[in-house]
Amino acid sequence: MNDDRAGQIAVIFVSIRNDADAAGYGEASMAMDALAAAQPGYRGVDSAREAGGMGITVSYWADDAAAIAWRDHPEHTAIRERGRAHWYDSYSVNVARIERAYAWQRP
Repeated sequence: MNDDRAGQIAVIFVSIRNDADAAGYGEASMAMDALAAAQPGYRGVDSAREAGGMGITVSYWADDAAAIAWRDHPEHTAIRERGRAHWYDSYSVNVARIERAYAWQRP
């Protein structure tokens, strides 16, 4: 957990996955995680998926320009099209600026 997110951009990706091509999805997901982490302005990611297929991934970016550059990255664009064609039944993307952030961890 990172509690110093104030001012960052959060890209909130909520998806419903289907059962198609689990291996291909796993490979693409790992590749996109690595590619995103290498982008200027990348600040981290939190992700969870429940057994029924619903997932939430929040990626954090230094500013709007970095988030937009990730959205428009050619490899990310190609994987997004594969996702629409094969892996997702639906998804939504919401973008927000983080005004305040708090975290707690059991000692």
